[in-house]
Amino acid sequence: MGADGQDERIRKTREFILDRSQDRESGGLAYRSGKDGGGNYDGIIPCLTGNMVWSLIRFGYQNDARLQRGIDWITRYQRFDYAISEVPQGWPYTRRDNYWGSHTCHMGVTKVLKALAEISPEQRSSDVAGTIEQGAEYMLKHHIFKRSHDLDQIANLRWQRFGFTLLWRMDILEVLWVLFRLEYRDERMQNALELVASKQDMQGRWFMENTFNGRFLVNIEQKGKPSKWVTLNALRVLKAASAGLKT
Repeated sequence: MGADGQDERIRKTREFILDRSQDRESGGLAYRSGKDGGGNYDGIIPCLTGNMVWSLIRFGYQNDARLQRGIDWITRYQRFDYAISEVPQGWPYTRRDNYWGSHTCHMGVTKVLKALAEISPEQRSSDVAGTIEQGAEYMLKHHIFKRSHDLDQIANLRWQRFGFTLLWRMDILEVLWVLFRLEYRDERMQNALELVASKQDMQGRWFMENTFNGRFLVNIEQKGKPSKWVTLNALRVLKAASAGLKT
């Protein structure tokens, strides 16, 4: 939402997250705190780690050693599997089958790619660049929102419903935005771009179709109504697609 990373309230929140959510051993971010401080070792998940690394980079923490450990967690543990016969073993893969298993979670892939997209190209390590390449190819193999083994099938209808903000969920708009941020332009993105364009109304707006309102202290716009945030993101994506510009 464009908040100032230097705001004292933001600074305190950043420190709280790193103190209470980051696992002190691995550097991943967990959805609950451990008994001895830091994040709970078994509560680390890719989507949360990606979201927190993304936000902390945007708030000016990229060079913080703790944030670097979060990036290292992504490049070390994030997988991009689909329909494999032998699922990965050992921590963290055996903890949550719905995040890993025989098919990597799309939401986790989207969030870690979003985080790594915030690192400028000249500052990306070889590990970061390699993870980006694998993650982008994973999404492109699925044409962003389809089943990799049957491209005539939609993987999840929810991904076609646009919203703001998405938290751990993803939608087609977010994936396209991330891929353009990473300077990807691929014909396998075309179906998703056409779907975005098809949702524009006669006044040039896009609607809020997915929302977490009711779970925030303050609601963000209204579900089923034209959305300034969704419209902004849709226009960013279509501008990047037509002009070759980074969003």
